Amino acid sequence: MTRLRQDVLYALRTFAKSPGFTVIAILVLAVGVGANAAVFSIVNELMLRPLSGRAGELVGVYSHDRTRPDAFRQFSYPNYIDVRDGSDLFDGDRALLAHTFSMVGVPAGDETRRTLGP
Repeated sequence: MTRLRQDVLYALRTFAKSPGFTVIAILVLAVGVGANAAVFSIVNELMLRPLSGRAGELVGVYSHDRTRPDAFRQFSYPNYIDVRDGSDLFDGDRALLAHTFSMVGVPAGDETRRTLGP
């Protein structure tokens, strides 16, 4: 315990001799801890916690690719409209939603970077 006390006092004396370094070290630690907490909060909310509401009733609807066994593909938009309007499964408080991802260009200086977008 005495050794720990001596180490802490030595650290405090060293920090007092160079206050600029002390301020930068504290700021770097604060930014690192803050960024880590923010990323963990996002991951916790999106991936670790169960979905709220009636998440057990969520299903994915895909079309079967007959040319390849065990292969499924997404619907085209006209097929989505046909399924949405042609079925009474999605009436009342149930809804059929569609989403897709596409490649978009994001400017990055003189270049354009490709990334997934909604």
